[in-house]
Amino acid sequence: MQPSSLSRGSLFVDFENVYYFFKQRLANPSESNDRCIDLLRALRERLTKDLRIQPIVMHAYADFERIEENSQSPLYLMGIEPHFVMGTDHKNAADMRLSIDALEVFYTRSEISTFVFVAGDRDYIPLIQHLQKHGRRVLVVAFSENVSGDLLQIVSRDNFLEAKELLPATVRMKEVQDSRTSVGLRAQTELMPAPATNSPVKFEKWMKLEDENERTALEIMLRYFGDKREVWVTPYLHKLRFEMPLLAEFERKALITNLTDSGAIAVERRRGEPNDYSVIFINYDHPDVIDLYPRAK
Repeated sequence: MQPSSLSRGSLFVDFENVYYFFKQRLANPSESNDRCIDLLRALRERLTKDLRIQPIVMHAYADFERIEENSQSPLYLMGIEPHFVMGTDHKNAADMRLSIDALEVFYTRSEISTFVFVAGDRDYIPLIQHLQKHGRRVLVVAFSENVSGDLLQIVSRDNFLEAKELLPATVRMKEVQDSRTSVGLRAQTELMPAPATNSPVKFEKWMKLEDENERTALEIMLRYFGDKREVWVTPYLHKLRFEMPLLAEFERKALITNLTDSGAIAVERRRGEPNDYSVIFINYDHPDVIDLYPRAK
């Protein structure tokens, strides 16, 4: 196909958000800037070759003075215009500036039919809904463990691109059970859990699961965490948001309660600083666990 057959799109990157995600997750944090650039190069190629979208407007936003390495020159070379935004300890100004610029493109560039956002925060939901309401296609690129479940529900899974799949297989990431990249200065994480108590785990009366959503939720837990001694509730909810985006948040949390009532799992609340947290224990003798997770047999 000739380039003229490509639909025209725009690309908006919350660069600071992605940078600090890498800063926390990479085995070698000093590679954070390079991995951001790798991700954007791969994304641009994926858009043009696979999705037939030609980004003709590209912007990236960050408080570049807080980023140790030089990010702006590689962005310029890729045709992505970097924008300096003043970061604070509490809020990243990138989301506001990004949203304003995206709306300006929407109102002044009618030839642009697709908006691509490298961002996963729920703050972008009103912007995305506005674009969708007026017939624009919206794609979101983010890390599944770092994307808002509500935002994922708005764009649908078909319009979500997993950022990790754009990275080279050689990129080494830390095994972190739970994290949320803050919009702004730094990533914030929950503390590692205390060692499990020696008291036996008490499961409720065993009942076979009849609801399909409950079986799906259990299968998701076993697929991602079946080999874990304990499962943290927060990362499990992240997976439920990604795998079951059509459910409301209260419905996902209700699934955990129902799995507990059926005896498939047990939930233990623990003391922690600064906040308490919950862990899940899987009942590997439960018939549905045995059915869905053969290694438990």
